[in-house]
Amino acid sequence: MEIFEGIATGFDVALSPVNLLYVTVGVLLGTVFGLLPGIGPTAAVALLLPLTFTLDAATAVIMLAGIYYGSMYGGRIPAILMRLPGDASSVITTLDGYPLTQQGRAGSALGITAIGSFLGGTVAIIGLTVFAPLLASGARIFAAPELFLLMLFGLMMIVLIGSGSVVKSLIMAVAGFVIAAVGMDPIDGTERLTFGSLELSAGIGIVPLAIGLFGIGEVLNTIASRNSGDVQLAKVSNVMPTWADWLTSRAAIARASVIGFVLGILPGGGGTVSSVLAYGAEKRFSRNPEKFGRGAIDGLAATETADNASSNSAFIPLLTLGVPPNPVLALIFGALLLQNITPGPQLVDQNPDVFYGVIASMYIGNVILLILNLPLIRVFVTILKIPLNMLGPTVVLIAICGVYSVSNSMFDVMLMLFFGLMGFLLRRFDFNLAPLVLGFILGPMLEVQWRRTMIMSQGSFDIFVERGAALAVLAALVLTLLWIVVSAIVKRRRNDTARSAAV
Repeated sequence: MEIFEGIATGFDVALSPVNLLYVTVGVLLGTVFGLLPGIGPTAAVALLLPLTFTLDAATAVIMLAGIYYGSMYGGRIPAILMRLPGDASSVITTLDGYPLTQQGRAGSALGITAIGSFLGGTVAIIGLTVFAPLLASGARIFAAPELFLLMLFGLMMIVLIGSGSVVKSLIMAVAGFVIAAVGMDPIDGTERLTFGSLELSAGIGIVPLAIGLFGIGEVLNTIASRNSGDVQLAKVSNVMPTWADWLTSRAAIARASVIGFVLGILPGGGGTVSSVLAYGAEKRFSRNPEKFGRGAIDGLAATETADNASSNSAFIPLLTLGVPPNPVLALIFGALLLQNITPGPQLVDQNPDVFYGVIASMYIGNVILLILNLPLIRVFVTILKIPLNMLGPTVVLIAICGVYSVSNSMFDVMLMLFFGLMGFLLRRFDFNLAPLVLGFILGPMLEVQWRRTMIMSQGSFDIFVERGAALAVLAALVLTLLWIVVSAIVKRRRNDTARSAAV
C-alpha cells in the first residue's frame, strides 16, 4: 500500500505544469544533443547540467532523466543512418541498423528503435516502481561500514567489467580520487593539494570537470577523428515498422526488456553490456542467425530495447543505495549533491517528492519520447546535415556559457578547458573516462564513510564481519571478485589452447 501511496504522490509532482514542461524540454534537448555525431548521453547530460541549478531538486532530476533517455534515442539516429555511433552502446546499433538503411528501410529501423525503446523503458520503470521502495526500505539498516562497502563494490565493478584495460581503468579511478581530494579535508577541514591557491581551496566542481571531459573532450575527439563536410543522408520515408517487422521483433523486445532491466541495476552492466548480451541472446534464439549483421530487424530491436531498459533500471541503485552505476548517473548524483540531497536509503523518507517524482516522471517522459520521435523524426534528421565545423564551435560556446553561469568564475572556465584537453588526450590513448568521474563522485564519500567506520570500530577491521549486513556485502564483493578472476583465467587458458591447436 505504501508503494501505491508513494507513486500517487509522485504523479502529483510529475504532472505539475512546471515538471511536465521540464520533462518535455529535457527529452527534446536530449534527443537533439544525442543525435549530434560524437555527443553521447554522458556529454549531453554534462553540457546541459548547468540548466538545472536554479530548479527545485525534483524538477532538476526529472529534467536530467529526460535528457538521459532522450539522448539515448537521439544517438541512434546517426548510428542507423550514417554508421556514426555517438557512444559505445550504439556501436551495436550500427551492426543491423546501417544495413537496414542501405536496404532502403531506414524508416522501419528508426521506428522499431522508438517502439522497442518505449516498451523496454516501460518494463524497466515498472520494475523500478516495485523494487526501488523495497530495496530502500531494506537498506535503511545500512550505516557507514555497509555504505563504504557498497560504494567500493560499485566502483570495483565499473573498473573490472567496464570497457577497456583494467589497468587503465584503475589509473582513471585513482585519478578521480586525487582530483576529488583537492580542497578541504571533509573531516578536519585542513587544505589538501591546493598549492596555496585560493580558488583550489574550494575544491574542483563537478560542472567544469564533467563538461570539460565529456563536452569539450568529445568535440575535440570528433573533429580529430573524421573530416567535416557535407553529410549524405538516406531518405527516411515511413517510420512505422510493418506488421511483419513487429511479429519478428516482439519476442526479441520481450527478452531484451528483462535482460536490460537486470543488467542496468549492476554497476558496469548497463548500456554496452546489456546491448551486447541481448544481441547475442537474440542471435542464439533466432532461426536465421546468419542474417544478423546484415539487416536483422529483431537484432536491432533487441539492442535498443535492452539499452533503454538498462538506462531506466540504473536509477534503482542510485536512488536506493546512493551508488551510481554509470557515468551519466554519477553526474545526476552530483547534481543532487549540489541541491543538498544525498541519494541513498534515506531518500524515500527525507525527500519523497524527489524519489517518487522521478519515478513517475519516467512513465510520462517515456510516452513523450515516443510521441515526439515518431512524427518529428524527419525534423531531427535534418539537424544531421549541419556541418561539423559549425557544430563544434557552437557546442564549445554553450559549454563556456554554462560553466561560467554556475559560479561566475573564469577560473572554472579555465578548469573546464584544461579537463577538455585532458579528456581529448585520454581518449586518444584509449583510456575509459567512466572510472575517473565515478572515482571523483564516490571518492569523497568513500573517504568519509571509511573514516566514520574506523571511528565506530576504534580502528578495528572486525566491524566488517561483526555486522550482518556488512558481512553480506563483503561476501558478495569477494565472491564477485573471485568469479571475475577465475573467468579471466579460464578464458586465457582457452585462448592458449586454441592457439596451440592452430599451430
